[in-house]
Amino acid sequence: MTIIDQLKKQYSGRKRKRFYRKKKTLSRFLKYAALLFISVLAFILFLFIYYGRDLPRPEKFTERPFIQSTKIYDRTGKIVLYDIYGEEKREIISLDQMSDNIKKAVIAVEDSRFYQHNGVDIRGIIRAIMVDLKLGSPSQGASTITQQLIRSSFLTRTKTVERKIKEIILAIELEKKYSKDQILEWYLNQIPFSENCYGVEAASRTYFRKPASDLSLPESAVLAAIIAAPSYYSPYGSNKDALLERKDFVLGRMEKLGFISKEEYEAVLSEEIEFSPITRYIKAPHFVFYVKNYLENEYGEDYLKEKGLKVYTSLDWEIQKHTEEVIEEATKKSAGYNANNAAAVVLNPKTGEILALVGSKDYFGTSYPEGCNSRKGECLFDPYFDVAILGERQPGSAFKPFVYATAFDKGYTPSTILWDVQTEFNPNCDPNATQNKDQYGLNCYHPRNYDESFRGIVSLRQAIAQSLNLPSVKVLYLAGVEDSLKTAVNLGITTLTDPDRYGLSLVLGGGEVNLLEITSAYGVFATEGLRVPPVSILKIEDADGNIIKENKKAPKRVLNIQVARTINDVLSDNDARVPAFSRNNPLYFENYQVAAKTGTTSNYVDVWTIGYTPFAVVGVWAGNNNSAPIDKKSGIGLAAPIWRKIMEKLLDTNPEENFVKPDLTQINKPILNGQTIPGENHEILYYIDKNNPLGDSPQNPADDPQYIMWEKGVENWLNQHISSE
Repeated sequence: MTIIDQLKKQYSGRKRKRFYRKKKTLSRFLKYAALLFISVLAFILFLFIYYGRDLPRPEKFTERPFIQSTKIYDRTGKIVLYDIYGEEKREIISLDQMSDNIKKAVIAVEDSRFYQHNGVDIRGIIRAIMVDLKLGSPSQGASTITQQLIRSSFLTRTKTVERKIKEIILAIELEKKYSKDQILEWYLNQIPFSENCYGVEAASRTYFRKPASDLSLPESAVLAAIIAAPSYYSPYGSNKDALLERKDFVLGRMEKLGFISKEEYEAVLSEEIEFSPITRYIKAPHFVFYVKNYLENEYGEDYLKEKGLKVYTSLDWEIQKHTEEVIEEATKKSAGYNANNAAAVVLNPKTGEILALVGSKDYFGTSYPEGCNSRKGECLFDPYFDVAILGERQPGSAFKPFVYATAFDKGYTPSTILWDVQTEFNPNCDPNATQNKDQYGLNCYHPRNYDESFRGIVSLRQAIAQSLNLPSVKVLYLAGVEDSLKTAVNLGITTLTDPDRYGLSLVLGGGEVNLLEITSAYGVFATEGLRVPPVSILKIEDADGNIIKENKKAPKRVLNIQVARTINDVLSDNDARVPAFSRNNPLYFENYQVAAKTGTTSNYVDVWTIGYTPFAVVGVWAGNNNSAPIDKKSGIGLAAPIWRKIMEKLLDTNPEENFVKPDLTQINKPILNGQTIPGENHEILYYIDKNNPLGDSPQNPADDPQYIMWEKGVENWLNQHISSE
């Protein structure tokens, strides 16, 4: 073997050794790599098992209720009056109630492969990693819509490996259990949009005052843009320009993905977005807070903010809106009479349902005069104080129907005769009504009529129709203060709680009432003696549409039917009213039967008009919050015109309905039937026992302290008129 052959052989052996060494090294490397890969997989599997052991079942997602706000609606359920929410304002809707624009916009910017992946988008993760490496910072996210839903529902937002693993596990499991559309629906109802809005419906109504079904393409892009950073991109914050830039980015993504055409993209790119004013939306505020107060007492504030109740109220929005407009217009004129506020209530007397309630002329106005302290009662006008429900004011002559109803129930009739003459009612004072104080230092009481004149003989019909004070005080004495109070209470007045404080001035409004209750009480006359307490809520549904409360108030008889018909007949008698109010007065409607009564306190602090038909009752108050007197020249020129315009709308929108006439009964007492005895000029106490007016024999006049006082009034009247003749 030559040297060359030996060298070749030697080299070949070394080569084989190197080859085998390399092969052995590669084999060892592959073995270790495989072992490492298996270890990593095992470790990952261990992590998934470890972190996944205590995770909630994916189906538990459906058991976890969304926090939903309580909504207060009008009677139709179409007008949202108020939204009661806490940290989350939300309204759950189905996917088919959402505009396609919002679905596509959200998918385009949040998870373009939503309908292709199985809960975790591997391609998206790789793409995000590559971008992060290129930028040198972890700026890209790769969470799918499903992962975001899981994170916001079950997990914290803290960025940890543990949370990410749990998120992936649950996302995959959720996608196995439910359809893509169901997951998208949950997501669009769950995500935050700033301003306490959660879900597209709440966001759409907050920012654009429309349901999510009506969202336009650019509006949808705005909402999709907010998702990335709700606080930063708030339309009402300082980054509105950034929001609009991101809106354009969303539109660009939609065009790139083929969700919209290039023409559509260019057409809406510069379209101006109009955001709703940043206010907490509320309609009929005083009525709403009346309802809200009831709900909070019944269910608790936290429950209302989270459980998604739907409260259908009795409010008729068209009547409410009309009432608000009428009051606003009227109070612009009434300021000239130094009357700076007004309130109104409209009820359906047959059901008790509150159709409209306005507690002040403008809830959103400012107190007047500027700088006044409403808590100390300094303000002529306080926008927030609800006069209709909370205000206890003297009703003046508007209280008279309760007294006359009591008298009619005892046997007196509209024809019963009384003397409208100057009379002293304090037996310890001069019967000629010339004293101010009696010997005990108590006030003498000799009220006068509104026009400072007296009319002689009048019937009870004339006395109440013309709102005569002097005869009405006599009617109260005949009916009895205690029994008259009982009538008022039976009809729904709850504020007259101190009987010892009221005397004969009660009939002139000496006790305080609130507008809602006295309006409801007049409704008892309209229903011929049947009472249904005021109703503000028709029904309440839970978030699933189940009725959890429903109005089932039934009418209850609290007044004799003939008494109620008699009051209706008297209060709707315009002929009897004419001498005091003129024929074409604000209370009169040609071709319609409408009963009405006005009221003015003796010091001109409050003015009232309350009136009704068989299907509606309207009460109006006007005056000042601080009880400052109004101009006494106003007469019925403040509350009555407001009342009339409200009643006109009710008459125009309801079929005509008339009162039933009372039965004609003849009582075997001439004075009760309105018959005078020739040659005799006596007051009614001469002929009857006031405690038993239908009895056969009259009370001994000497036993009645008022007899001498009333007779003296008649005597003085006759002497004055005989001498003047």
